[in-house]
Amino acid sequence: MIRLSDIEDAQTILEGRILRTPMLPAPRLSELTGADVFVKYENLQVTNSFKERGALNKLASLAAADRARGVIAMSAGNHAQAVAYHAAKLGIAATIVMPVTTPAVKVAATRAYGATVVLHGETIAEAQARAEDLRAQHGLVFIHPYDDPRIIAGQGTIAIEMLEERPDLDCLIVPIGGGGLIAGNAIAAKAINPAIEVVGVEAELYPSMWSALHGEDRPCGGATLAEGIAVKNVGKLTLPIIRDLVSDVVLVSESQLERAVNAYLTLQKTMAEGAGAAGLAAMLKEQARFAGKRVGLILCGGNIDPRILASIMVRELERGEQIVSFRLTIPDRPGVLGQIASRLGDLGANILEVDHKRLFLDVPAKGARLDVTVETRDRAHAEEIIAALAAEGFHPVRIHASDVME
Repeated sequence: MIRLSDIEDAQTILEGRILRTPMLPAPRLSELTGADVFVKYENLQVTNSFKERGALNKLASLAAADRARGVIAMSAGNHAQAVAYHAAKLGIAATIVMPVTTPAVKVAATRAYGATVVLHGETIAEAQARAEDLRAQHGLVFIHPYDDPRIIAGQGTIAIEMLEERPDLDCLIVPIGGGGLIAGNAIAAKAINPAIEVVGVEAELYPSMWSALHGEDRPCGGATLAEGIAVKNVGKLTLPIIRDLVSDVVLVSESQLERAVNAYLTLQKTMAEGAGAAGLAAMLKEQARFAGKRVGLILCGGNIDPRILASIMVRELERGEQIVSFRLTIPDRPGVLGQIASRLGDLGANILEVDHKRLFLDVPAKGARLDVTVETRDRAHAEEIIAALAAEGFHPVRIHASDVME
């Protein structure tokens, strides 16, 4: 049993050793979702995720003999960094097993904190099996990322802080991987305010907790933006807590995760990884459900690969038709390209890319195909540009990202 008193004890241990992160109103996210949104910025911890809370609470509890043996953990990144960072501060040797699919930025950060990193397997489950082997071989102390009472208690300190600042919250929306974060916060939140609703979020590709709660066996796997919650095996300790205290688990798509990551960056000017943005993704999916409620979101991590983030931003511009591509069939004579470029400039379009082709058989012998990508203000502006080109006889055809390019 994990009680509020255990979480309060963890809060005492953590005080002054981790950041009490700010929880701030998010008016632009409120406007986007129709709810009254407050964000808890756990991405501001030293290792940029909430995992420091549970890791430090567990490491601080180890006896001197266990500290001397050294510790081992498996993680897709955030637990790894948290264990590595706080183990180093406590003088404990740490070995971390990470899936080979872990973003390079997380692997590099874990090594930088002084841990020995072992890359093994495609999934957390495979990494865990290797970690268990190494633990047995070298007599190391295993620091589980979620299925440990002290880890759960450490994570639960977030809800205490949130409700100290906003006791009137109607709902907490919490990402779910193995369940440590939501289990600890559900225990704390429900003990402080039994009326509060706690809702979990998983990626559609990894519905492990949803399946366990519903007695189903949905497919689980694939490349997800939310690798931090891409967990196939739910916790033995966390499952019964979630079953008792969590009202629902929402499954979110990859496009909803992308939109949420982009919203945090462009509207809140803060970095969220896929798992960190999962709560907002749930609100975007089920806006009517949360409309008008005071909702607390835990932005639980900000460790995202910059290349992936750049790709998400461009993809969202394409979804919002602020970047559009179209194909024109034009007469193949001097000056036409300049004419089109000038016309696009007159229409306020910024040309990003041009591909000029003459040798396709479906183009007239005296014609050419012109593929153009432009930056626009919004969807209405894009439609205005297409209409103007059509009126001038260029027969524009929209090219969508899903189209197969010739």
